[in-house]
Parts: sequence; structure tokens; C-alpha cells
Amino acid sequence: MSIWKFDQELCRKALAKMIILDEQPFSSVEKEGFRYFLSVAQPQFRISSRKTVTRDCFELFSEEKQKLKTFFKENNQRICLTTDTWTSIQRINYLCLTGHFIDKDWKLHKRILNFCPVSSHKGDDMAIAITKCLLDWGLDKVFTVTVDNASSNDVTVKELSKQFSKWGTNLMDGHHLHVRCMAHVINLIVQDGLKEIGDSVRRVRQAVRYIRQSPARIKRFKDCCEIEKITSKRSLCLDVATRWNSTYLMLKAAQEFENAFVSYGNLDPGLLEYLLLYVCEDGKIAGALTSDDWANVRRMEKFLETFYNLTLRVSGSLYVTSNVHFHEIGELYCVLKLLTEGDDINLSLMARKMKAKFDKYWGVPQKMNKMIFVSCVLDPRFKFDYVAFVLLRMYGQEKGEKMRDEVKTYMTSLFDEYRKVTSKTFGVLSDSHCSTMDLSSRINFGSIHKGTLIQQEYLKHKAESGCMDAKSELDRYLGEEIEVANEQFDILLWWKMNSPRFPSLAEMARHVLAIPISTVASESAFSTGGRVLDSFRSSLTPRLVQALVCVQDWLRNESSPVKTEEELDHLERLESGVYLISFYVIIILFLIAYRLMMPIFNCFPRFSQ
Repeated sequence: MSIWKFDQELCRKALAKMIILDEQPFSSVEKEGFRYFLSVAQPQFRISSRKTVTRDCFELFSEEKQKLKTFFKENNQRICLTTDTWTSIQRINYLCLTGHFIDKDWKLHKRILNFCPVSSHKGDDMAIAITKCLLDWGLDKVFTVTVDNASSNDVTVKELSKQFSKWGTNLMDGHHLHVRCMAHVINLIVQDGLKEIGDSVRRVRQAVRYIRQSPARIKRFKDCCEIEKITSKRSLCLDVATRWNSTYLMLKAAQEFENAFVSYGNLDPGLLEYLLLYVCEDGKIAGALTSDDWANVRRMEKFLETFYNLTLRVSGSLYVTSNVHFHEIGELYCVLKLLTEGDDINLSLMARKMKAKFDKYWGVPQKMNKMIFVSCVLDPRFKFDYVAFVLLRMYGQEKGEKMRDEVKTYMTSLFDEYRKVTSKTFGVLSDSHCSTMDLSSRINFGSIHKGTLIQQEYLKHKAESGCMDAKSELDRYLGEEIEVANEQFDILLWWKMNSPRFPSLAEMARHVLAIPISTVASESAFSTGGRVLDSFRSSLTPRLVQALVCVQDWLRNESSPVKTEEELDHLERLESGVYLISFYVIIILFLIAYRLMMPIFNCFPRFSQ
């Protein structure tokens, strides 16, 4: 049993970690209550001042960054990136760069590499900032860069590709470098569909708005819920016009309270009057809620639920998502096709609008990143036959067969690149995996009685041809039976167990499967940045903001998954809150200036009367 001993320096470091993890202001260490608590808990601890705690946080940042740098250097890691930008309450443009990689033990990692100011959102400026960050970290091997659909990002990735080519690390000439965020594409698709939103959704929205306008109405609505014995813990929420997922959440909550709405309408005639007179954003009158409207709402809620769940699935950061990228695109294609051909006129009209946007991004397979297909092939539950089948189903015989051949050619070329690297690393042709592997180096030609040079050449030829005739790792992998699909299947564990059989292919899979198909991991950092840099701490320097955001991410060590909806909702509030806070600041400054000028005004008779 070890004896505990007080350590002042260790406690100081723990205090700095607490400040960072709990997003506490530095001044909290000087608060009376905190000092009293520590005087009782540990009288020996000398509490640092806010300035000392700030220095401790910087030291912790430098220490943790050096650990991560050492890891990257020792592992010579090829990395996948996500990046996005954000404007803070100080009106400073921040760029967040997040690295994603799978380590030698087949564990997926996510690390914020930079949270720094950029001069603008222009593609050239962002590319320069990312390049500087990579040089600082000693990272020159980038596999992919996942970005949203802003046009400036096209320029960013093109400039990065040129830089990687100069470094000699641009694999396959950067053809697969640019990955579009699937969550953003889904958002654009659904937004187009919701432009054709039905009257039923419009009426529910106005009914919710009416009830939420006063505490008295909310209280009466709750009484109606009790009378109707509705035990749902949900509360009525009003959607935001630009956020389709908020429309889904509004409908999901509202349809559970159908009977309460009917009961409330009987108690408050003002609801019906409001619906009959209120003019919606599109210039139409909402109209009275009927039972048919609720039936339509339930269908709409189920319709949007498909896209809501899809967005959540592709936005994960602590599990592999690239392997289901093409699978989810195929599923979305089937859903839209089914709805387009369905009997529901409203849903059919929405689905047609969405299919048009779907075709813009995924309707021409030649324009799609080949990694969308390759990552699916590297999932042992799907493999190449599945990809070929879906291609033919989605794009028809001619386009599908052409794309199938292109995917096979690209994947073979990519595998050859990895095979060469593995061969150099281990000094063997790892794709042969046969008993004759590098046989010529093990044969003692000097022991051959009266051996000649031509005999040596012949034996060497036999050894090499034996390996070449054997199936490559890729062929053997594709030739094996697919794994049984189930929810418990762990793709990283499968590759970890089978990497000795497919060493080159496994190295390729380690990079392909690390590709994030959404930028939510980087976007979520802005939620942290918004809390760190709130209206009460807006004087923090960009250097300090970066230290706090990055260290918090590193210390948590991926123990907390990104909660997509919470993070995006917080981002929305931050963005809208900037303007509101700015307005309040102007008003406060005006009042202060007026208060300061009053004594001067009173010196003049005109103002003192």
C-alpha cells in the first residue's frame, strides 16, 4: 500500500486541467468560495493567481503538443483531415483543423491540430494556414481532406494538392484528396425538398407558435395534456426555417400531443382565429387543423426521420464511417425512388425536388471521389460485387459497367502503391504470401555442385515467377466469402485479426477507413470555442483560445463522443447570438457615454432648465 504525499506541482497541474476541462474562467481560482473550500480540503496547497494558472495552461498545452508530435514522428503517420471556419464574438475568423487516423493497434483517433485565426475565408488563405499547421506538426503525408460544399474549399484543396505534390507525398496525384461532407450534402437535399412543404406542416407550426407565445397558454396546454393522460416528456418546440432537422423535431414532438391540441382548441377559440387569419412566410393563410393534417404530419415525420437518422450515422467521429459512405448513398437513392413513385402527392413532389439535388452531387459517378467506392470494397461485409451491383442498379448497364471498371482499376493502382511501400519496408513482395517468397535469397547457390551462372539465373526466375503466379492479396481478399452482416460487426477488429494475411492491403485499409465523411468533428470545436470565448471572456487572445480548445480535446482523449445535434444547435445559437450581443454592447456603450456626458450638459443653462 503506497503512502500518499502532497505534491504542490502536481496539484497545480491538476488545477490547470480542471480549468480547461470544465471551461472555468481563470478568475475562479481567486473566488472566495473556491479558496475557502481548498483551505478545508488541503490547507497545504498554495492557490495560484489567475496569471499563474494561465501560464500553467500554456505549459500544459506545450507539454501535450510535444507528446502528440512525438507520436506522429515515431509512427510516420499518414493522416486524414477535416477543416472548417467560424467567426467568433470578437469578429475574428478561426480555422479548425482536425486530424483523423487509425493507429497500429487499429484504434480510431481524432485530434484537433489547430484552432487558429485566419485572415479570411478565401481558399488561398486557408490553404496557407493549413500548410503552416502541417509543417509545425511535422506532418506531410495527408490522405484526404474533408470539407463542406463552400466554393472556397475547392480552391483550398487544389492548393493543398499542389503543395503535397511538391513534398512528394501526394498519393495518386491527389485524385481522391477532396472529400465532400456527406452531412452537408444531405442537408442541401432535404432543404430543397422542404421548399415544397405541405399545408399540414404549416398549420402545426403556427399552432405551436401560438401556444408558445405566452406562459398562460403553455400552462393551459399542459393542463390539456394531463386531461388527455399524455405522459410524454417532450415539450413543444418551434422549428427554424433554415434547419430541416428542427422541423423534424417539431413534428415529432407535436404529433405526440395531437389530442392535447384538439382539447386546447375547444378551450381557447383564439387558436382557431389565429390559424384562420395568420399569413405565413409564403403569403398563404395557415387554416384550421384537422384530423387529416395530423395524418399528414405523421407521414412527414417518418419521412424526415430517415434523413435525420442518416445524418446522425454519417456524422460520427469515434467510429468508422467511410465504409458505409456508398452504402448510405445507395439507400438514399432507393428511398427517394420509392417516394417519387408513391401515392402521396406531397411526399412525391418533395422527393422529386430532392432527387434533382441528389443527382447534382451523386448522379454522375465519374465526378465522385473514388474513395467512396474503395472504402465500401474494404468492408468485408460488402466487397466489390456489392459495389458493382449498386452501381448497375443506380446508373444503368452502360454507366454502371464503365464505373465498375474504373473503380477496379483505381483500387488496383492504389493497392500497387501500398504494395511497393510494404515491399521496401519489409524487403519482401508481401502480396505473394506464398512459400516461394524471396526464395532466391535463401538458396545457398555455392553449395550447388559445379553450379553455373545460367543455373543461378534459372533458379532465381523460378522463385520470382512462383510469387507472381500466386494470387495477390487484393485478389485473395475479394475472392473470399463476405462476412455475415450484423450490428456487432467490428470492422477494425476484423482488419486487426486479418492484417497478417493481407499486410499491404491492411495498411491501405488503415488509411481508407480513417476517412471522415463529415466535418462535424471540426464544427463541434466551434461549440467549445464559443463557450471558451463567451461574452464574459471576449478579451482572450487567439493564442490562448487555441491552447484551451486543443488541450481540452487532447485531455478528453476521445472519451466523449460528438453529439451531433447538440453541437450544431449550439453553433446555431452562437452564430445568431453574435449579432444580438453586438447590439447590446452598442446600447450599453451609448448609455455609459450619455452618463459620462451628463455633468458637462448640466453646465449649460439650456440643458439644466
